[in-house]
Amino acid sequence: MRLVPPLVLGAVVLLLCAARPLQSQTGSINGRVTEQISTQPVPQANVVVQGLSIGATTDSAGRFVIAKVPVGTHTLVARRLGYVVGQMQVTVTANSASVANFTLTRAAVQLDEMVAIGYGTADRRNVMGAVEQINAEQLAERPVPNLTIALQGLLPGVNIRPGDGKPIQAPAINVRGATSIGTGGSALVLIDGVEGDPSILNPDDVASVTVLKDASAAAVYGARGAFGVMLITTKRPQKDQFQINYGVNYGNRTPVQRTDVVTDGYTFGRMFNQAFQSWQGFAPQNVNKTLVFSASYLDSLKARSESGRAPETIVGPDGAYQYFNSTNWYDLLYRPNAPSMEHNLSISRGTENAQFMLSGRTLTQDGIFRYNSDNFAQRNLRADGSIKAANWLNIRSGFLYSNRQYHNPENVGEGGAIWRNLQDEGHVLSALRNPDGTLTHSAAYTVGDFAYGKNGIDFNVDVYRTNVEAAAKFLNDRLKFTSDFTYQRTTDDQQRRRVPVPYSRRPGVIEYVGAATNTLRNTVATTDYLATNSYGEFNTTLGGRHNVRVMAGVNYEERAWDQLVAERNGLIFPDASDLNLALGTATVIGGGYEKWNILGGFTRMNYAFADRYLLEFTGRYDGSSKFPVDQRYAFFPSVSASWRLSQEPFWKVPRSLVNDLRFSVSHGSMGNGNGGAYQFQQTFNISQSGVIVNGSRPQQTGAPAVLPDGLTWETATTTNVGMDADLLDNRLTLSADVYTRKTTDMFTTAITPPAVFGAAAPRGNYADLRTNGWELSAAWQDGFRLAGSRATYGVRVVMSDNTSEILKYNNPNRLLSDYRVGQKIGEIWGYTTEGFFADSADILAHANQSFIQSRNSRAWLPGDLKFRDLNGDGKIDVGNQTQTNPGDLSVIGNTTPRYSYGVNLNGAWRRISLGAFFQGVGRQDWAPNPEADYFWGAYNRPYNNIPAWHMEPGVIWDPANPNPNAFFPRLNGYASLGGERQMSRPQTKYVMSVAYLRLKNLQVGYELPGTWMSRLGASKAKVYVTGENLWTWSPLYRIVKNVDVENISNGSDRILTSGTSGDGLNYPMMRTFVTGVTLTF
Repeated sequence: MRLVPPLVLGAVVLLLCAARPLQSQTGSINGRVTEQISTQPVPQANVVVQGLSIGATTDSAGRFVIAKVPVGTHTLVARRLGYVVGQMQVTVTANSASVANFTLTRAAVQLDEMVAIGYGTADRRNVMGAVEQINAEQLAERPVPNLTIALQGLLPGVNIRPGDGKPIQAPAINVRGATSIGTGGSALVLIDGVEGDPSILNPDDVASVTVLKDASAAAVYGARGAFGVMLITTKRPQKDQFQINYGVNYGNRTPVQRTDVVTDGYTFGRMFNQAFQSWQGFAPQNVNKTLVFSASYLDSLKARSESGRAPETIVGPDGAYQYFNSTNWYDLLYRPNAPSMEHNLSISRGTENAQFMLSGRTLTQDGIFRYNSDNFAQRNLRADGSIKAANWLNIRSGFLYSNRQYHNPENVGEGGAIWRNLQDEGHVLSALRNPDGTLTHSAAYTVGDFAYGKNGIDFNVDVYRTNVEAAAKFLNDRLKFTSDFTYQRTTDDQQRRRVPVPYSRRPGVIEYVGAATNTLRNTVATTDYLATNSYGEFNTTLGGRHNVRVMAGVNYEERAWDQLVAERNGLIFPDASDLNLALGTATVIGGGYEKWNILGGFTRMNYAFADRYLLEFTGRYDGSSKFPVDQRYAFFPSVSASWRLSQEPFWKVPRSLVNDLRFSVSHGSMGNGNGGAYQFQQTFNISQSGVIVNGSRPQQTGAPAVLPDGLTWETATTTNVGMDADLLDNRLTLSADVYTRKTTDMFTTAITPPAVFGAAAPRGNYADLRTNGWELSAAWQDGFRLAGSRATYGVRVVMSDNTSEILKYNNPNRLLSDYRVGQKIGEIWGYTTEGFFADSADILAHANQSFIQSRNSRAWLPGDLKFRDLNGDGKIDVGNQTQTNPGDLSVIGNTTPRYSYGVNLNGAWRRISLGAFFQGVGRQDWAPNPEADYFWGAYNRPYNNIPAWHMEPGVIWDPANPNPNAFFPRLNGYASLGGERQMSRPQTKYVMSVAYLRLKNLQVGYELPGTWMSRLGASKAKVYVTGENLWTWSPLYRIVKNVDVENISNGSDRILTSGTSGDGLNYPMMRTFVTGVTLTF
């Protein structure tokens, strides 16, 4: 019964609008639409009478007829994807036919005239919400295997951030900045109207991607639309068409940025010794865990280097191996290139009454690792068919299958991923193998584990999805009803093997890294998802100028997740893959289950007068099982209005200058229902005790968490003001939006309770947030004659920016360690660096820095960093770490990406096409975390790899030649490791700009001549060469040379670590070169 209000409202308006339209004198318009250069007909073009919402679609011969056009002079508009919009004035007289023939020019910039919106489509010119759409032609310009990556930078206000370059790493999709600091979440992704993961799709199956960004556009999705909505529409078969498409491409991938470190053994040994002693005050005896070190050993390294002796491993006087090598572990880790192969095949057939399409893809990517490589494979199969069961009824059904397989190698000796372990134990002095072929101790912790080839996780994900839809039309297509049902099952199987890795420190003696680890773990997770939508729409025109459209419907969704984990130790041989071959006694059995559902009723009502004044109301009434019964339901409305100034009678600006000018405003709210399904209930954690009772470890139950205080929906309320313009005979298209969004009742923790409370602080709706931003999109398209043929070119620029501020939060003491009122999201607090101490007198005259640890002795030396005494109290400290008393800390930067932009360039001449896409961020700060070893090198730990750029003149302060403008202070190991050390807390000297400009894609294509195609039996054929991530500029690269600016702030590998093991210590972003062929038969 909760759905009655919106449904009754929509039904009443439906009935009121079904009144018989007023009669008037009419005539008709007929004509033909052809292409300018070839004079060939343009089928499927939309020809409409501007301001009257009536029109027709051209047939295969390009012909159209528009009946019942009111008498008078009208503007007729012809639109077709891929062509510049055509316009002309037509005079219609009573009971006669007027003729209008269009000649359209191919467009350089592809802009859809019809865009997808919630539960329907709309003319791009009449969409009042903030909506952006990318079509299949634009996606084809970036032939990458992941759809989400292909969208990066193309849509203003849509921030797509790859987690790293790993094939199974899902990029985060953020629309218009921070929406919630509570339950969090990302954009709702709908595939053909139903929630789905874009990674399961073959990009070649996608017809368009639309992003709904404001409340007016997304409020119809209510509780799920707070973070924006991405609508993915897949391709469907066309009528009167039989077509076979085949595409194949071959690619090569290499890391965008090769890790360049010091590989000379003596240089590393000398700097390690210096960094270690500078902090510890005594000489090292080991290089971390795996290499013996001494003063005499360093002398031997020096002598060998000066005499030019080749690197080698020898047996020392004590019978143990001694290592005098210069090993580049990254050359051993990565293969020179990683090839890939992709095949796409689609077959479609359509008649007037039935259409069918079948498509498939296979993608194989060899991994980037030289040993135990991370090979990836994906297979897609999709079928789509529809049948005209009656003149008024169309039935459509579809099926999708996706399979992804990935092998993720791992190290058993350390908990982190390979990039973390190379910093800890990948010592250049060691080698991969000893002279007898055994692995070295260093290798067993790092690349040697990969060479052993036993350890890793095998991922296998299957997605089965089926859907059926029935669409009925009545009253000359003015009344439509649609119902659909979708079922999807996802199975995520993982098998993880961890066995000891053998190594040798003495000839003939084998030891093991990870000797206590010998396990096999199987994980099976199943997700069942079903969704159904039923909605109706009525559309009519009253009196020739009043257009009314009403839509109302119901949506239900349900998701259930179930998991089983089984692990056992004691594998009888290292390659065992069956739990029955694990005979140990340590057995772990675990599970998990979660189920939720959501029910919503929605409506949308549109009114347009003469295509000049447009009004829209949208509402959704949602209920979710994730909330208590008394807080389960909420209503999310929005209202918007648009004024087409260019349609006003007083508007006298020539159409050749301004074709269309429109202003819009919208206001509305959306809900956020993310969070656990049982967060409002008391749940018990059942686990195995660590205490042995009567020979076994019994199960135990943990105390339940404190229930949330008044849990309800988070609500995001958005106000948007926009302008859209088509100028200069539709050659220039502009779109601009300014918005503010306030998110209230964010689900966060309460005030920290006293220690005697005995439980964690309860959560509740305690916080508010405001985001302000703007977006701009501009596209120019034109052409000219070149060597007797028409050349076309286009430029599209998108840019956006936003900032977010905390308005309410439970932090009365304004602790800097937590959110607080007035905080800008992304703030970096740190010290202000004044430079280096010049001498002892400078140290004595400066404010007391004893709060900060300089080295174990806590003595400050010339060449150490000195910080500004901001509060003038004569000492450098952090006060009580509150905003009211921050000591000498202040805001020194912000991690929020600002001024995100994309520039798309393309052109075509005869059979040649060119395209380039640039993407970047205008401003963003990065404060390297203490474990960012590609930045700190030996300053984090003295045995870390030393970035090659550290060796450039003037980078490290040298007591033999003091340089006050050096980048780093005196070499000092452990100085950035953590705690209150001189390089562990952010400071102005090391807050780096990670703004960048990247050439994301460059493509050259050539369409084969007809004579060539006839030999192939094809109607169309194209060959192309494309490159991805080809070039990057950033101010960061003025100093830091061995990092990828787009990947450096992503944290460590997210599959094997929590992301905190070091900035940039993750799978590299890839540079790709692809050569391909597409054929149409």
